[in-house]
Amino acid sequence: MSQIVDIDGSLLEGGGQILRIALSLSCLKRIPVRIFNIRAGRSKPGLMAQHLKGVELVRDLSNAKVVGAHLGSTEISFYPGKINGGSFNAFIRTAGSISLLLQVALPCAIFAKSDTMLRLGGGTNAEMAPQVDYMTEVFRPILEKFGATFEFDLIRRGYFPKGNGEVVVNVKPITQLKSIQLTDPGNITSITGWSFVAGTLPHFLSNKMAESAQKYLSKTCRNINIESYKEDHKVAPDNCSGIILVAHTNTDCILGSDALGKRSETSEETGERAAESLLKSIENKACVDDHSQDQIIVYMALASGPSSVRVGEITLHTKTAIFVAETLAKVKFNIESLQDGANIIHCTGS
Repeated sequence: MSQIVDIDGSLLEGGGQILRIALSLSCLKRIPVRIFNIRAGRSKPGLMAQHLKGVELVRDLSNAKVVGAHLGSTEISFYPGKINGGSFNAFIRTAGSISLLLQVALPCAIFAKSDTMLRLGGGTNAEMAPQVDYMTEVFRPILEKFGATFEFDLIRRGYFPKGNGEVVVNVKPITQLKSIQLTDPGNITSITGWSFVAGTLPHFLSNKMAESAQKYLSKTCRNINIESYKEDHKVAPDNCSGIILVAHTNTDCILGSDALGKRSETSEETGERAAESLLKSIENKACVDDHSQDQIIVYMALASGPSSVRVGEITLHTKTAIFVAETLAKVKFNIESLQDGANIIHCTGS
């Protein structure tokens, strides 16, 4: 095994993302890592419940040895073993994001020796993270362009502050990821979406979110279909509201956005906020939105051959992902700045 590599967790984004990407690539490249200054710039530095559970999950996936993995820890050393596949459980005892658990585990499961089943618990629809619906409706189709995918079963919704959501993810391993070329944004052909309320919130609030989003986007696309519904109480007993939007282009690009309802804003404002985020990606003529922009970096680094993806502004999360990928995967990313303000991310994978 290679000599341990030090990674300063306070650099760039300075949050949980450095930890997640470093752990994934450590497992896949069989490179031990020491990650220090974990979440140093946050109001509560160190590992919180969802970060610790992510460490434990990839530890189990890769038969790794970990030193320093406990709540509040600002430094861990991670020594990966072989990724064999199998069944694994990871339940965050808070509303911490299930999507972020999936982000750290999925690259490992894709290259496991055998099929992998992940039973994940926590928040299905959480702030500061993609909603699980975004992961299935937007990110999964993008992942399939690389030649990988996953099956997803929603058992129970989990919202802030209780969490208690549960999903089951099944992954069949592959031997190699394909490189991708996504440089032509094309034209928007349709926009679909799902506007929901849960718990004791009245159904009409979901209608208001959907109508607001549709009105905001109507000048961009005529073919808009946003479903409004109230979650089944058995699946989603607690209160929450939100909306997920997905835009498709005639060049097979997929852009998404989402928003959760807040007490400080009306349902109409929530719908408009999600629509505004989607419209920004459309106006930037991006082939992937900001949420997927940083997530695909790991897959570009691991793919066979050169990949190129057109995006809008390079986000801080993407810069962070590139930094870690170049450090551990020994690849080089190049950013091509275009005259219209967009950028193309280039990488020849390992």
